[in-house]
Amino acid sequence: MLEGNRVSRISVRGFAVASATAVTTVGAVVGVAAGGQQQQGSSDPIEATAADSTLLADIPAGQQAVAQTASLTQQADVQSTAADAEARKSAEEAARKQAAKDAKAKKAAADKAAAEKLAKEREAKEKEKEEVASRSASRDASSFPQQASYTVAEVQAMARQIVPSGQFQCFSNIVDHESTWNYKATNPSSGAYGLVQALPAGKMASAGADWQTNPATQIKWGLNYMNERYGSPCDAWSFWQANGHY
Repeated sequence: MLEGNRVSRISVRGFAVASATAVTTVGAVVGVAAGGQQQQGSSDPIEATAADSTLLADIPAGQQAVAQTASLTQQADVQSTAADAEARKSAEEAARKQAAKDAKAKKAAADKAAAEKLAKEREAKEKEKEEVASRSASRDASSFPQQASYTVAEVQAMARQIVPSGQFQCFSNIVDHESTWNYKATNPSSGAYGLVQALPAGKMASAGADWQTNPATQIKWGLNYMNERYGSPCDAWSFWQANGHY
């Protein structure tokens, strides 16, 4: 009879676990099983009761474990999502700050470069003006011997001694276009005269009374005119290129 009681308890436990029904239903099944055991004359009712009590305790514990596992998984997912969002936010903020810092540094570098360039340009212009003034003081028209006529090479040699080296090519470009280095060139329609085609021609008298026959006087006047009106021969040449005259 003891062996029969054990089989009955195993059957009830297996049925309860497999069906996963409510506790009340399991209790009813256990009651039926217990009644059957008593009818069979079980000699150990205490053992049957203890086994049935264990069965009732096992099922809720399993359900609770599943629920707790699901809850912990959900909490972990929520925490992971929050952590990812916070990390992404921190990364975006760091990137924004770095971009602002880089932009500020780039602007500062550009401003510094522009200021340095402007300072160099001003320094170069001042140096050129000083050089022009120095050459004008030491090499004016009277410094060159008077001749009855001058070749193009001689006129250009005079210009190289009067015009600053950094401005000579620009000065030469203008003279090439205006008179092809002919110090007696005359425009028949306007009356412009000389190397730089002064108009009216008599303006060159401010540089010397011999303006009609002395290339050095014309060069001196032309250089002063370009400096005063445009800033330098190269600035005058830029204007000439854009307008076809100066």
